[in-house]
Amino acid sequence: MKEELKTLKQYCKEAKKRLKNGFWQNYHKNLDEELARAEEKGIATSKVKEYYVCKITEDIKNTKDEFDEFYKKVKKLLDEEGEVSNAIGRLTDKAHFESLSYDERQRYTLSLSEKYLQAVERYRKEKELEIDA
Repeated sequence: MKEELKTLKQYCKEAKKRLKNGFWQNYHKNLDEELARAEEKGIATSKVKEYYVCKITEDIKNTKDEFDEFYKKVKKLLDEEGEVSNAIGRLTDKAHFESLSYDERQRYTLSLSEKYLQAVERYRKEKELEIDA
């Protein structure tokens, strides 16, 4: 799954679209609200800012949609049962997994594991900052 390289013109169009749609105004509004809430609860505002920088970077790179669906599954698993030893097995798409060759299965499992670790890290940050995403 190679990401298609974008031209400068495409990046500019995307940036212009974000400006027209009020993307940055929404970002600043949400950030200000979360910073105020964090100050009330005694949470470090620098961590909230760091979280939002990561979130906005994902939004701009457009890598978020696929990962968000996966994150919802991981979040549900962690909320209901906590960290379990067979999380990768539970998150594996069995039909897709069975259709792969041995080498492809190994790559699939490793990429799934990497995505799981990213999702757990995001989950912990959100729990620490008490953000409902």
